Amino acid sequence: MSKPSVAELRPVVHPAGVKDRRSGEHWAGRLYMREISLRWTRHLVNTRVTPNQLTYLMVLAGVAAGAALLIPGLTGAVLAALLIQLYLLLDCVDGEVARWRGQTSITGVYLDRIGHYLSEAALLVGFGTRAADLLGQHEDSANWLWAFLGTLAALGAILIKAETDLVDVARARSGLPAVRDEAATPRSSGLAVARRAAAALKFHRLVGGVEASLLILVVAVLDVIGGELFFTRLGVALLAAVALLQTLLHLVSILASSRLR
Repeated sequence: MSKPSVAELRPVVHPAGVKDRRSGEHWAGRLYMREISLRWTRHLVNTRVTPNQLTYLMVLAGVAAGAALLIPGLTGAVLAALLIQLYLLLDCVDGEVARWRGQTSITGVYLDRIGHYLSEAALLVGFGTRAADLLGQHEDSANWLWAFLGTLAALGAILIKAETDLVDVARARSGLPAVRDEAATPRSSGLAVARRAAAALKFHRLVGGVEASLLILVVAVLDVIGGELFFTRLGVALLAAVALLQTLLHLVSILASSRLR
């Protein structure tokens, strides 16, 4: 069986709205990864590889990125960033293969969400463990405060996703349809302005897998220049603070909007 061309794939696997979703589509997907993924998808749609198997590989790449951060120096940070790019690629490809074959399923959606939870948490835990100097590259013993802060950042990142997902759970259990994008606007004009300001600054994205991996790479370069782990530890503290603040603000935003009505 011949492979479909990119032109044949595009209207099927990228239907209207996929790249333009207000939530769910990452900026890197819109910017470049959706075009790269099409070149991979065309080679996979006629194979025996299933969409769920690709999702499992996505999770493996994401968790491996967190483990890679245990490798000291720039090597670990570069490897983690590359693995997160692979994670993002597979996140695009699994859905594209499913749509081409007509194999989209609730199980696939569930596995995808679990994969995001695990992968992004693993990256932040790995970052905290890296800052703790587990292998004793810079200090005589590990400083577990940084591992704790990395775990705190991971918990915040998971809670932010859970707060969003639980809106759909609450609505489904109440017999309501899926929430519309416009319902996300807070009913209070003051909160609406604050939400727009936060969205414009995009600081909440720092705890996402792609953004966090890039920040980790930047601070690793700075540590190579400056020595020791000062910038890595500063990065861990920053992500922990962002995750905790965003968890609270996101919860307030949901409760103040019409998403639960």
